[in-house]
Order: sequence, then C-alpha cells, then structure tokens
Amino acid sequence: MKKIFPFILLLATVTMVCEAKDSLSVDSLKPQALSAIQTEIPTKSAGDSAYMANDYMAAIQIYEKLLEQGESAEVYYNLGNSYYKNDEIAKAILNYERALLLQPSNGDIRANLEIARTKTIDKIEPIVEIFFVTWIKTLTNCMNVDSWATCGIVFFILLIISLYFFIFARHIMLKKICFIVGIISLVFTVCSNIFASQQKERLVNRNEAILMAPSVTVRSTPSESGTSLFILHEGRKVRIKDESMKEWKEIQLEDGKVGWVPANTIEVI
Repeated sequence: MKKIFPFILLLATVTMVCEAKDSLSVDSLKPQALSAIQTEIPTKSAGDSAYMANDYMAAIQIYEKLLEQGESAEVYYNLGNSYYKNDEIAKAILNYERALLLQPSNGDIRANLEIARTKTIDKIEPIVEIFFVTWIKTLTNCMNVDSWATCGIVFFILLIISLYFFIFARHIMLKKICFIVGIISLVFTVCSNIFASQQKERLVNRNEAILMAPSVTVRSTPSESGTSLFILHEGRKVRIKDESMKEWKEIQLEDGKVGWVPANTIEVI
C-alpha cells in the first residue's frame, strides 16, 4: 500500500493541475498570435509610432483594429492614452478600466485612470466599506487571474508533498514541520483559488459600465415617462443591476443610488 500511495498522490496532483489550468486560465481572453496571412493588420509598434507623432486618431484606429484580434491590457492602456490625448475622456476611462480588469495590479493604469476621472463632472462619494472588505479587495487585485491560478497550483503541489512526507517520514521533527507546512499550503491554496475565481468572474460576467453620452437623465422606471431622479454625465462608472431589458438598463452608483438609463448611453467595461 505504501508503494502505491505515492503514485496515487502524483496522479491526483497532475489531475488538479490540469483542471486548475482549464478552469482558471484566461488565455483565451488574451490576443492570439497573428498568422502570416494577417500581415496586413497594423502592428502595435505602428500604433505606438502614430501616438509618438501626436497622430492620435491614427493610433486609435490601429489599436482598435488590434483589439479585434483579442484583448490586451497594454493595447487597452495605449488606446486609453490616445483617447485621453484626443480629449475623449469617457472612452479613455472605458479603456483604462478594461486594461485594469486584465492587469489589476498595474500602477500606471490605475494612476492614469484616476487622472482621467478628475476630468469628469459627477463627483460621487462611495459608500464606506468595512476595512476588512477593502483589504480583501486590495489583496485580490494585487495579482491577475493567471498569477493567482499559478499560486494555487504551486501551493497545492507543496501540500501534496508535505502530506506525503508527513505520512511516511520516520522522524517526529520532520513530521511536525511537514504538518505546519501542509496547513499553510492548504490555506494559501484555498485563498489563491478563491481570488482567481473572483478575478475570472469579473472578466467573464462584466456588470460594470461607463456612461458614454454627454449627459443622461436617470429615471425611476424603464421609460421616458418615468420620474426623473438625477442626471449623470459622461465618464461615470456604474454597475448594471438589471439587464433583462434590451432598450433599458437598471444601474447602481457607488453611493447606492439606482435608476434606469437607455442601454445605448452606456458601454460595458
């Protein structure tokens, strides 16, 4: 039985690694390598050159074309910079937010996003969160989904190794060390997978949007005849609370206010 057990552990490890990669990886969300047939598609270097030459419209067109091949945090970031230089603040914020979804720990993206937000009209104070919730969000955003998935796999393998030596080691001290390492590895494995799942959930089910219209009246019901609640201006970030209707979306602001806006006035991040 002792000879068979290591092989069982090895098989379980390989299975978990494969499953974790399949369930948590977002490689399908990243841009795919362009084939030789697609050489006519502009390159990122061409977009960068246009940006450096202050030809922001050309840069925007190139970056938009590149994003048709797949999402890239770097391209979204550069596109946001181009829109910002072209004085299209709402589109700049939209692309900064999309870049931040893919790379939540990127300080440059976050800094430029905050600068762009200062150009918006609406100043809304968010609901104060419990410090523990804020701390968890900060920890979750310190790495992207792929990094958390990798951490989960590494700690799971370490857990299996610790469990093996804990069972078969003859020295008491080694057993104690493996037990402690195993407990720590278990905690980090669980946390890493939870954080990776949360990151992937945000990427797959995007329920946040940016208001693109210069201004829009938020109404109490999904109808132009609904009571006017308040007015929002372009660049405002909202959470889509109800998207069951095609022409109207119920939104929620950071301060808790809710209402309905026409679907064509917002764009999902």
